[in-house]
Amino acid sequence: MKKFAKALYLVLILMFLYLPIGTLMVLSFNQSKSMSVWSGFSLKWYKEMFQNPMIMEAVWNTFTIALIAAAVATIIGTVACIGIAVMKKRSENVIMALTNIPMLNADIVTGISLMMTFLAFGISLNRGTVLLSHITFCLPYVILSVMPKFKQTTGQTYEAALDLGASPLYAFMKVVIPEIRPGIVSGFLLSFTMSVDDFVITHFTRGAGINTISTLIYSQVKVGIRPTLFALSTLIFVTVLILLLASNISGGSEDEGGKNYSEKKTKAKKALSAVLTCAVIVLLGGVLFASGITANKTDDEVHVYCFGDYIDPELINEFEEETGIKVVMDTFDTNEEMYPVIKNESVNYDVICASDYMIEKLAKEGLLAELNRDNIPNYDNLMEKYMEISESFDKGNRYSVPHTWGTLGIMYNTKTVKEGEITSWNDLWKEKYKQRIVMPDSLRDTFAIALKAKGYSLNSKDENEVREAADYLIKQKPLVYKYANDSARDLILGGSVDIAAIWSGEVLYSQEEDPDLAFVVPEEGSEQFIDAWAVPASARNKNSGEAWINFMLKKETAITNYDYLTYTIPNKAVYDYIKEDDETSLPVIFPDDTLVNRCEALINLGGEADDMYSKEWKRFKS
Repeated sequence: MKKFAKALYLVLILMFLYLPIGTLMVLSFNQSKSMSVWSGFSLKWYKEMFQNPMIMEAVWNTFTIALIAAAVATIIGTVACIGIAVMKKRSENVIMALTNIPMLNADIVTGISLMMTFLAFGISLNRGTVLLSHITFCLPYVILSVMPKFKQTTGQTYEAALDLGASPLYAFMKVVIPEIRPGIVSGFLLSFTMSVDDFVITHFTRGAGINTISTLIYSQVKVGIRPTLFALSTLIFVTVLILLLASNISGGSEDEGGKNYSEKKTKAKKALSAVLTCAVIVLLGGVLFASGITANKTDDEVHVYCFGDYIDPELINEFEEETGIKVVMDTFDTNEEMYPVIKNESVNYDVICASDYMIEKLAKEGLLAELNRDNIPNYDNLMEKYMEISESFDKGNRYSVPHTWGTLGIMYNTKTVKEGEITSWNDLWKEKYKQRIVMPDSLRDTFAIALKAKGYSLNSKDENEVREAADYLIKQKPLVYKYANDSARDLILGGSVDIAAIWSGEVLYSQEEDPDLAFVVPEEGSEQFIDAWAVPASARNKNSGEAWINFMLKKETAITNYDYLTYTIPNKAVYDYIKEDDETSLPVIFPDDTLVNRCEALINLGGEADDMYSKEWKRFKS
């Protein structure tokens, strides 16, 4: 019984550690992009991964920065240990205590501190600032890995080498280095691992177009993480696994009697280890070579700042071939993350994609340049109805051009909820749907639902109305299964819930996976959004930014991007394409004026109203 319990415990631990990784690996071969529906085996995500320039450049950045940072930190840290080792005890304790502080400190504090230091000295954020930050971040780990090995050395062998006529440098290289080599190797590997895995430090110190794997994943929250990143994660895991196998095999082992394996077996092990190591070099080298191709720069560039995974990657290549302008793409998760970057001009971008209320805010603060329509002849391809909607936040459409449109509605499973039973936002407060509902986890979007359910404007500045909406959300809390944004689609597809507040752009894809899903925009009206292209006032290549906007408005480009996103792209060509290809999709992608007129776009409410909403949001969340 005791042996069985031990075995069961070990199995449970291994399952806890590796089941999530196994799930991710399986999903990387799923034909569908949903995490909840298996649609058959496919290698398409691996193919798409290698064809995606943003992913390949992120891989290149991640591993080159990690290798250089780890190497430099290891050299500096080892040299520092030499100096610390000959210090007096009190001085050594002080230095080691100072070394421990960065490790105990929160990464976000370190990241912000480094960013503010660079900006204070007038250093623009770029690849160099990321590299310096990673070296700084890794250095304490090297010192704490190497220093114990210095403590274990007696110094007698070193002194003996000097007595025999060896120079100090020769004695150090031939005597001391071999003794501390395990610490050096451990420090390098730990630094490399920490650098590859880092998100926070990179997030605060990177510049335009500097994405690593972690920052790229984070930026895709708005529209959901695509399985291409599952494929990349699988390759990384397999690579690490092969390295571990090669390391263990090359290390040799002993039999039960304590004797070494025979020479024949040892040679076989070394051969297998060499094969595995070569496999890793080929695998990693191939990925880095493929990704390194995208790292080449040209003098003519356009720096684009956009929501993650909001553009078909193939369009980047098409734009570069068509115009000869190199695209440097950088991504973000929320408008609030993007705003301080543009406000402080810590990084210069030539074109950005932002939501309606943020466009209004940026324009009012003089942070956007007025567009030159002569450079955007494809402007005429936009549908007039959506240009009128844009007037609500950009009078005269002087600063922005619509990229996508959508509305917030309710998607529900007709197998468990009778079709037509959901018509109002207030239906989400019915006790019979308890723990079967997903609500957004976003201040303005969540409040928009409650305000509309109460019959108020979602842009209300009335303190009593906002407080009433917060009270209504608090009342609903026990009924809600989860507050989620990008995962709402997968929760309803997976059967965890029956009802989800969701954006219209997710509907067609979800219905392809499960035809029993229905979508409704409630009778009280809803939130509609427009994400639009704009050129910052600080843009260095304004003409290149406008060339990018013009390309995105091209008919063929708009259709390609619609097929990729399934969000409404307010281009006449997309409307004609859907009408010809699948007219049943038109009511969702291009609803009639009756529905559109019941919807409101979010507007910038100002600092005082923002504080009021934040206060009530905190009360609701707590």
